[in-house]
Amino acid sequence: MKRVFLFVLTNLAVMLVLGIAASLLGVNRFLTPNGLNLGMLLGFAALIGFGGAFISLLISKPMAKWSTRAKVVNDSTDPTHRWIVGTVKGFADKAGIKMPEVAVYEGPANAFATGAFKNSALVAVSTGLIQSMTREEVEAVIGHEVAHVANGDMVTMALIQGVMNTFVVFLSRVIGYFVDRVVLRNQNDGPGIGYIVTTIVLDILLGVLAAVVVAWFSRQREFRADAGAAQLMGRKQPMINALARLGGLDPGVLPKAVATMGISSRPSGLMALFSSHPPIEQRIAALKQAQ
Repeated sequence: MKRVFLFVLTNLAVMLVLGIAASLLGVNRFLTPNGLNLGMLLGFAALIGFGGAFISLLISKPMAKWSTRAKVVNDSTDPTHRWIVGTVKGFADKAGIKMPEVAVYEGPANAFATGAFKNSALVAVSTGLIQSMTREEVEAVIGHEVAHVANGDMVTMALIQGVMNTFVVFLSRVIGYFVDRVVLRNQNDGPGIGYIVTTIVLDILLGVLAAVVVAWFSRQREFRADAGAAQLMGRKQPMINALARLGGLDPGVLPKAVATMGISSRPSGLMALFSSHPPIEQRIAALKQAQ
C-alpha cells in the first residue's frame, strides 16, 4: 500500500500547486451564482490533469539521472561502456530514432528508458544487469528499452495519465457540487462543507482507480516492447532468455520517476493491479506465441 499512498500523495501535491496556478490565471471560477459552469470546469480539470502529467514528462530525464545517480557513458572509453553504447546505437538506427543518451547506474538487475521525446531519450542499464546476464541477454534488454523509445511510450503514458487526471478532477467536482446543493441543500453563494469534503474524498478514491487504469495500459506496453526487442534482434529467443533470467533475479525498486519504464518488477496479490509490469511468465508466454 505504500506505493499507492505515495502515488495519491504525489498527485494531490501536483493538483495543489496547479490549483494555485489556476487560481492566479482565473480559470478556477467554475462555481458561479447561477450554478456550475461545466466549460470552465473542464478547462480547469484539463489544466490540472495534463499540466502535472506533462511537467513530469518534461523533467523525466534529469530526474531519472539524479534519482538513480546514473552516469552518461556515450563518450566513455571503457570497453563495456563502448559495447553498450554501440548496441544502443545499432538498435536506434534500426528503429529510425536519433541516438539516445546512454547511462549506467549502480543497482540490482534492471534497465529503463525515459525522456520527453523519442529523439532525445535516455537509455540506462544497471551494473547488476550487466554482471548477471550474458551479452546477448543484455542486448535483448537494451532492445526492449529502445523499443519503448521508438514506440513513443513516454508520451503515450503522459497522455493517458493526463486524461485520467482530468476525469478525476472533473467528476469529483461535479459530484461534489451535486452533494452540496442537492443532497445537503446548501443555498449559500460559495461551496459548502459537502462540496469540499466530497471533492477531497473523490480526488483520492478516483485517483486510486485512475492508477489502476494507467497501470493496465503500462502492462500492455510492456508486451509490445518485448515484441519490439525480438524484432530488433531478428529473433525471439534472446528476449525470452533475458526475461527468464530476470525472473530469477531481484530487480530492486526503481525511483517512481522511472519505475514504469523499467524492464522488470515483481507484482503480486492486490498490488498487481497497480503494477506497471506484467508477471514474467505472462511476458514469456506472450512472446512465444507472437508471430
